[in-house]
Amino acid sequence: MSASLHPAASHHLPAFITAPGETDMLLVVTAFFLAAAVLGFGIFFLRLHTLPERIAHRSHKLQFEIVAVLGLLALFTHVHLFWVAGLLLALIDFPDIGGWLSRIAGSVEKIAGVKSGEGAADVVPSGAIDHQSSSQELYRNNAEPGQHDGVAAMPAAPELAPASARN
Repeated sequence: MSASLHPAASHHLPAFITAPGETDMLLVVTAFFLAAAVLGFGIFFLRLHTLPERIAHRSHKLQFEIVAVLGLLALFTHVHLFWVAGLLLALIDFPDIGGWLSRIAGSVEKIAGVKSGEGAADVVPSGAIDHQSSSQELYRNNAEPGQHDGVAAMPAAPELAPASARN
């Protein structure tokens, strides 16, 4: 086979035109470049997308989990407002109110003479209702006739309605 050119072809061919049967190096280089660019852009996008979560994690924020959920919502719903809200939450320092409240509670327990952490576990305030016994007393009290001034008493146990009456 001769390497002669077609008479209508230019005599000076650019370097990216390959002869028949040879490997097109421009296509190979472009394919590798495109694959690297897509991979690099994807990594950049995911790194940028997780920026609020990494900021919140690095500074040990209380709202870290909320920022992480907002990041996932932004990723899966494509609503960028979630990402912006997560970034703002990651950048804002909220005061540790729970720490203050626990210190106040500890001081009040110390003043009251209660062991720390017990709180009001055994203390029942006057006038408080014990819900387990009060429901039994309610059924017993309602079962006694003549106490309700003409109002029908509640039955001792709930009655089941037949299936035809439920409609």
